Amino acid sequence: MHRRTLIAALSLTALAACSGAKTDDGKTLTIAATAVPHAEILEAIKPALAKEGVDLKIRVFNDYVQPNLQVEQKQIDVSYFETKPYLDEFNASRGTHLVPYAGIHVEPLGAYSRKWKSLAEIPQGATVAIPNEPSNGGRALLLLQKAGLIHLKVPTNPLSTLRDIVANPKTLKFRELEGATLPRTLGEVDLALINTNYALDAKLNPVRDALAIEDKNSPYVNFVVGLPGGEKDPRVVKLIAALRSPATKTFIETTYKGAVLPAF
Repeated sequence: MHRRTLIAALSLTALAACSGAKTDDGKTLTIAATAVPHAEILEAIKPALAKEGVDLKIRVFNDYVQPNLQVEQKQIDVSYFETKPYLDEFNASRGTHLVPYAGIHVEPLGAYSRKWKSLAEIPQGATVAIPNEPSNGGRALLLLQKAGLIHLKVPTNPLSTLRDIVANPKTLKFRELEGATLPRTLGEVDLALINTNYALDAKLNPVRDALAIEDKNSPYVNFVVGLPGGEKDPRVVKLIAALRSPATKTFIETTYKGAVLPAF
C-alpha cells in the first residue's frame, strides 16, 4: 500500500481509538500505536498474524498518554510506541503498572531547522524547542550536549532538565512543547528536537534533514508494552515473533532507510 494512502487509513482508524472495550474472543488482539512508523509496521505483519489465527486490531493515537492509560484500564491489550525511559517515568508519575515485553526498533531523535543548514550556524540567543515531557526532554538535552551546544550537570542522566544545564555557550533559549506539535514550530524557532515518528509524519527525512541525530547505539528502543503476565498470552507471543522476524527487519530497513533501525 502507498504510504500516503496507508497514513490516511490509519488516521481514520484513530477516530475509533477510544470506541470501547477490547474484544476478548481468543483471536482478536488490540494494540495501541502511533501512526508512523508503529502502525505502518503493524499493518505489514497483519497478514502473517492472520495466518497464525490472530486478528490484529490497530488503534492509532496521536499522543503518548492515552495509549498507556487504555492498556492500564484493560481497554486495549498492548501498546507499541514508547521507550523504556518514557515508560518508567510514566509509571512513576501516574501509578500505572505497565511493563516492557520486547524491544522492536530505534527511532533516532533528531535536531531540525528550517533556518540554518548546520549546527555551526546556530546563532547566539537562538530559540530551541524540545519535548515537554521528562524522558524525551532529557533525551533532547543529551543530544544537544553530544552536539556541543550545552553541557549538563550529570552528562549521562536521561532525565536531565533545563535546570541541569551548567554551560550554555550560545545562550540558547528553550521552549518546552508537546512532542506532536514540534514539527509545526520549525518556522518559528531556530532548532527543534523531534522524535522520528513525528518527523516522518511531517514528511521530514531524519537521515537527510536532521542537523544532529542519535546513532544506532541509542538506548531508546521502542517496546511492545502491556500489563504483567500479558507477555504469556499466545496472541502476544505470536505478535512479538512477527515483529522480530527477518521479514519485519527487512521491511523496516527498506521502508525507512536508516530513519528507523531494527533493535533485534
